[in-house]
Amino acid sequence: MSDEMRALDGRWVDRIRGWAREAGFASLGVADVDLGDAEPGLLAWLAAGCHGDMDYMARHGLRRARPAELVPGTVSALMVTADYAPGDPDWVERAWRCLAEPERAFVSRYALGRDYHKVVRHRLAGLARRIEGEIGPFGHRVFCDSAPVMEVELARRAGLGWRGKHTLLLDRGQGSMFFIGTLYTDLPLAADGPTSDHCGSCTRCIGACPTGAIVAPYRLDARRCISYLTIELAGPIPADLRPAIGNRIYGCDDCQLACPWNRFANPATLTDFATRHALDEVSLVELFGWSRAEFETKMAGSAILRIGYERWLRNVAVALGNAADATSGSPRIHAALAALAARADDPSALVREHVAWAIERLNRFL
Repeated sequence: MSDEMRALDGRWVDRIRGWAREAGFASLGVADVDLGDAEPGLLAWLAAGCHGDMDYMARHGLRRARPAELVPGTVSALMVTADYAPGDPDWVERAWRCLAEPERAFVSRYALGRDYHKVVRHRLAGLARRIEGEIGPFGHRVFCDSAPVMEVELARRAGLGWRGKHTLLLDRGQGSMFFIGTLYTDLPLAADGPTSDHCGSCTRCIGACPTGAIVAPYRLDARRCISYLTIELAGPIPADLRPAIGNRIYGCDDCQLACPWNRFANPATLTDFATRHALDEVSLVELFGWSRAEFETKMAGSAILRIGYERWLRNVAVALGNAADATSGSPRIHAALAALAARADDPSALVREHVAWAIERLNRFL
């Protein structure tokens, strides 16, 4: 590595920012990796069991807050964001309308396109090669929600936004509709420093959470979070939480949809994040009819594939059970019941349990 680079000339970081924009990233900042003051909060969150069945979080322990233990030699982190908001200007209203139409499936906006883990890591690796081509080999490793990394905290320290009360990163010019990527590096770059909090007295995100998972400002209990329940949880979804899931079959965006700052969310510039297979307007009945082969073919290249076919059917069964209320017409109820009945004898005990629950729930309205 050149002495010029080791001298930490700020012009190098400016050049890297330019290369990051060329790679499709919306912003780049530098964070220091001394996260000692974040350790007590992490330990308290784990001790309270808020991570649910995500055992790997407890297993990794404080490694998440100690980058140099994960990647020896790490002294700084290059943090990037990649916008993913839909391109239509009324995307927030469209999302709320979908949530209000119980026969339709709601998929979190981040999962409508290709798997962001792979897209962001691939582009970050390209950025690392660009840097390496200029300064020579250097120690580094790229991440995007793929290892024990405190991504939001590091991005906050890099000046890319502040942590909102829903625990996501917020930026005045981007809202929260962006992915965060991390490049651990042995380059001693000067940190950009954090920005100020602009949530003020607003608590719309807390009030919008369907299951009350945001138990206090800046504190999320994953065990109640619909994203956790529909993605991370491998077993049965707690019966008392199923009605609140509504038609959300993969993730939940309510706290982001309610956030005023997302009026400024930027549409995705990367075509990878464009909606695939009409997942923003498809019916639950259609999705529940997919065979395993159809699911695996259509979800190839999507983050949704990681939950597998069994959990997919579990989620859609719950949504079908929520597809009617006392004001619903009988045709809608009967359509949902017919779809569910076709899988009443599914080979999976997990699927059968949720199908039985959904059928019993719908029969109350007939």
